[in-house]
Amino acid sequence: MDFTGFISNYGLIILLVVLLVFMFWSSRRRQAKQKLEQEAKARQTVPGAEVLLQGGLFGTIVEYDPTDLDKPAIVEIAPGVDIKVHSQAILRVVTPGEETVPGDDYLGSDAHDAVTDTPDPDSDADAKPNA
Repeated sequence: MDFTGFISNYGLIILLVVLLVFMFWSSRRRQAKQKLEQEAKARQTVPGAEVLLQGGLFGTIVEYDPTDLDKPAIVEIAPGVDIKVHSQAILRVVTPGEETVPGDDYLGSDAHDAVTDTPDPDSDADAKPNA
């Protein structure tokens, strides 16, 4: 049997096997990456750490058990205001200064353009209508 005959008979099967092996490899790689990210998040999530919750709330961890994810975490969202949240509702640990956007950076150059905008002297907007 020559090479072209082999490929015509078994080419599709070989292609399917290669695709199947690639899918398994890709899935295992993605799972390993997610596990590493979850372990890193669990190491960073300690009492006193600033966190972002799934609902968009920022708070400080008061109590968290990384070994028992079914136990709720207690997060302080304001002084004296502690809430219980599911431990997986903690989206990520926030580094200092990450959650704020300075006013000048947010406005950009549009605010400067609006303040320095002067009327065109050639326009007839200030002219009185002939009545």
